[in-house]
Amino acid sequence: MAAEFIVPDELTTWVPGHLTVRSPEVGWDGVSVRGYRYAGSDVEVPAMRDYMVVAYRRGRTAMRRRIDGAWIDETLGPGDVSLLTRAAESHWVWPEDIEVVHVYITEDELAATCRQMYERDVCEVELHDTIKADDPALHHTAMQIAHEAAQGASGSRLMVDSLSCQLAVHILRRHAHVLFRETGGPDGLSFRQERVVRDYIQQHLGESLSLDDLAGVVGLSRYHFARRFRASTGAPPHEFLLRQRVERARALLERTNSPLLDIACVCGFADQSHMTREFKKRVGVTPGRYRARSR
Repeated sequence: MAAEFIVPDELTTWVPGHLTVRSPEVGWDGVSVRGYRYAGSDVEVPAMRDYMVVAYRRGRTAMRRRIDGAWIDETLGPGDVSLLTRAAESHWVWPEDIEVVHVYITEDELAATCRQMYERDVCEVELHDTIKADDPALHHTAMQIAHEAAQGASGSRLMVDSLSCQLAVHILRRHAHVLFRETGGPDGLSFRQERVVRDYIQQHLGESLSLDDLAGVVGLSRYHFARRFRASTGAPPHEFLLRQRVERARALLERTNSPLLDIACVCGFADQSHMTREFKKRVGVTPGRYRARSR
């Protein structure tokens, strides 16, 4: 359940540091940046919601890290990169002062890029357990994203989108294991049909969408569409739509100060009570409590 994972702004509870750069709360979709100066530390980090790239900026230190099994030891300095997959608890130990940049990529962002690259739907993406990546291109891209974050409101949205895509593609090619979902077969939607429906849902999420609307996008009857959609996604259209609305609400709660009523409207819920009910069912807490713990 998502409520078990911590979001980027909660990391300082377990890893105290001096914030040096932070991406804007609004306008950055699927990726975010935090920069920190850290003193030597011994810290245990709960499972995180997002994938994390750690780019080392200043200082050199011995580093010990453990995720599941044995400890891994390396010496890290400027130009090096560590990667941490999402939903994994980790333990880090380093004795010297360092300055780093964290780039966080959401599960939805990496999966969407993966679908576009391979034209197959994704079951799961897991980053390799890499404490020291010999990858100057990855470090350079992370630094460019941090530079855009430092520009604040003047940062180019187009540049951020381009760099985020570049980072995701590079990670998927060199630093990730991808488990693809089996296709729906003759009883399911084709990959292209499913992608068209997913895109349509995202573009019209704030509207009242009917089964006929979704079926019409791919030229199927409502009966055949509902059966094939469930075979492809594992969920009936109504449930899938609610999940997407909850995910959109989560992003808005984290990145904006919009009133809950406005978020409910933008995400296509019938009213605020409807959003609260569905949000708590899927995330485990109310929207108000989720926003409070994300700040």
